[in-house]
Amino acid sequence: MINKAYKFALEAHEAVGQLRKYTKEPYIVHPANVARFVSSVTRDKEVIQAAYLHDTVEDTLVTFGDIEKHFGARVRRLVADVTKVSTKDNGLRIHRIALDHKHYAMASANGKSIKLADMIDNMPSIIEFDPKFAIKYMAEKRELLPLLDLGHPTLYTKAQGIINAYYAQTDSLEISA
Repeated sequence: MINKAYKFALEAHEAVGQLRKYTKEPYIVHPANVARFVSSVTRDKEVIQAAYLHDTVEDTLVTFGDIEKHFGARVRRLVADVTKVSTKDNGLRIHRIALDHKHYAMASANGKSIKLADMIDNMPSIIEFDPKFAIKYMAEKRELLPLLDLGHPTLYTKAQGIINAYYAQTDSLEISA
């Protein structure tokens, strides 16, 4: 079933021509990394499946109904835990982020673990390839992190380490400037 989730996500992201924003790699690299981080802390097949599928509803033509039909209600719920609820209709980015953070705060512990793995994979590339956006993005992630405290402690610590290292580096750059 894990391989089925990988193939499903691969096909869904390829169907819309989605590539990684900064590297132009096939998009499946990101869900595979998220699934790898998640599988390092759990053997729960449904949680690993949801890690592969975590961006399908948000970024492709896949619906929650499709997820439930192919993978069951629990996987659908886990994907829903980490799928943004805000839309452009919710106004300014600050309002959309607040809605999404409130949603993630209500996620299950396994959903929070998937979200932490998502952050772990996304933060380094944003820091490296888009330092200007990273200022805003990392502030949002620093604000989100305490809401994910029920996620797996290993993933929480890793995400916290990336955030702390970013701020230690930017603080030292400001001091030396």
